[in-house]
Amino acid sequence: MATGIRDKVAIIGMGCSRFGERWDMGAEGLMVEAFQEAIADAGIEKKAIQAAWFGVCMEEVNVGKGSPSMSVALRLPNIPVSRMENYCATGTEAFRGAVYGVASGAYDICLALGVEKLKDTGYGGLPAWGATSGSLVWQWFPNCTAPGLFAQLASAYVAKNRIKNEDIKRAIAHVSVKSHANGVLNPKAHLRKAVTMDQVLGAPIIAWPLGLFDCCGVSDGSACAIVTTPEIAKKLGKKDIITVKAVQLSVSNGYEGGFNEWAGDHFVTASKCSTDAYKEAGVTNPKEELSMIELHDCFSITELVSYEDLHISEPGQAWKDALDGMYDRDGKVPAQIDGGLKCFGHPIGASGLRMIYEMYLQLQGKAGERQLKDPRLGLTHNLGGFPHQNVCAISIIGKLGK
Repeated sequence: MATGIRDKVAIIGMGCSRFGERWDMGAEGLMVEAFQEAIADAGIEKKAIQAAWFGVCMEEVNVGKGSPSMSVALRLPNIPVSRMENYCATGTEAFRGAVYGVASGAYDICLALGVEKLKDTGYGGLPAWGATSGSLVWQWFPNCTAPGLFAQLASAYVAKNRIKNEDIKRAIAHVSVKSHANGVLNPKAHLRKAVTMDQVLGAPIIAWPLGLFDCCGVSDGSACAIVTTPEIAKKLGKKDIITVKAVQLSVSNGYEGGFNEWAGDHFVTASKCSTDAYKEAGVTNPKEELSMIELHDCFSITELVSYEDLHISEPGQAWKDALDGMYDRDGKVPAQIDGGLKCFGHPIGASGLRMIYEMYLQLQGKAGERQLKDPRLGLTHNLGGFPHQNVCAISIIGKLGK
């Protein structure tokens, strides 16, 4: 019978590049920047890494074909490198591969790395797959946009819970204000300026109720993790060992878009994925047991409904909890302590690992000005795709034996 991976895998090193419009280097340079921090943090030699998982969503526009690009950039010692892609959950998918590689007993030390170099395309949003490949030019959902689709999520949430328009606008504005306040404290974030409620509420509407400050930007960036067993971590002299309590993935089967039962107000995959992750990690009351969360806030409404999908806020109550400050840095369950996608932007392959990086720093007490007091358990929530067809990846990490 499957028993899960709780406390079977330790994180011994992590790294994260500075996110932003990184005109100073290509994807290879971003990978090196993140990897150098991780390998120094782990305190091992490169030759100790036995296998790697490489997360990149749009290889056509930023790194070239296949796994050799990572192996060459990092001069890895001719080890297996598996290229992963799962929409915007690509970063956590790479992490899952490395973690399972260790948990299975196949390898002692593994690397997970995610990267995306998007600003060089000159496109304001995420480029369409295939649109830059030369001979093939095509569009996905030509009558839809990402803000438009997620605005429909907001409209459905408002309709189902009978929320006033002004209340939902204030709630999602508070989500954005909170994240920007946190991002100010993070030197690796793309956007490091605080915003006020008046600024957010008065910003141009992109797709109602989402205004300019309710949408995350596009950035370049990379993040990575080095994982091993707790036993090896102890032999390496690691103290207060950070272990993986759970890694879960849920993939849409088309139910949301194929039937009339789904109200369009939440993510089916996230609700299931969080339930499975809590079971694996032994979490019975997430509101009381989680010290911090990093959510996939591609849009402020995505973060808001995810409070409920994670079974922290009661159904229909997330907007009230947001306004009451439950998810503020000094609230009951701090969210986006590092600024989130809202302030880092979203280099797709890197985002999931960037979230885990923040949890890792917080648990070690190394988060600087944004450090929380005595965090015990951190959760990351990484979505990919669209509300009606998506994937959700969730990781929970904490200290060994706690």
